Amino acid sequence: MTNHSSMSMTRRAVMGAFAASAVMAAPTFSNAAGFLRGAGDIRRIKMTSPRTGESIDTIYWIEGDYIRDAVREIALFMRDWRTNDVHNIDLRTIDIMAAAHGLLDVNEPYMLLSGYRSPQTNAMLRRRSGGVAKNSRHLQGQAADLRLGSRSVRQMYNAAKACRGGGVGRYSGSNFVHMDCGPVRTWGS
Repeated sequence: MTNHSSMSMTRRAVMGAFAASAVMAAPTFSNAAGFLRGAGDIRRIKMTSPRTGESIDTIYWIEGDYIRDAVREIALFMRDWRTNDVHNIDLRTIDIMAAAHGLLDVNEPYMLLSGYRSPQTNAMLRRRSGGVAKNSRHLQGQAADLRLGSRSVRQMYNAAKACRGGGVGRYSGSNFVHMDCGPVRTWGS
């Protein structure tokens, strides 16, 4: 998915060398942005998609600024894979995901099950399942359903909840955690 000039790739490669240790050193604060403050001068997100076979490992924030190309790359990655519709992903959601990932002390990328959802996809999922909200934050690019092979749903849920950056849903039966940038709230079992 990476289509950047060699100059930006070089900068990203250099910054990437410091990403894992910088995020792990983040101090504890009461929200996702707080967890990332003091984490060095970068923010990074790593994900794979079992639906598309794609992977992303990108630094999306350097020295206080979001990197526009990286944020667009994340939006493309988190598109509705059923319709190929792309929608901007709320930066707060990306920050929550990155902060929770840092708290989990893993190098493994998230497995993205659902990012942005088109109205058609959300309606279809609602017909198939009682657990899909009519006005889901997925429709606004403000939510992600994620899984990690090396961490339990409970561990992921607790890490995301500790960020106090938005909504966190625990779906143990389906083995994923929902993270969004809406009001701080929790649900699930």
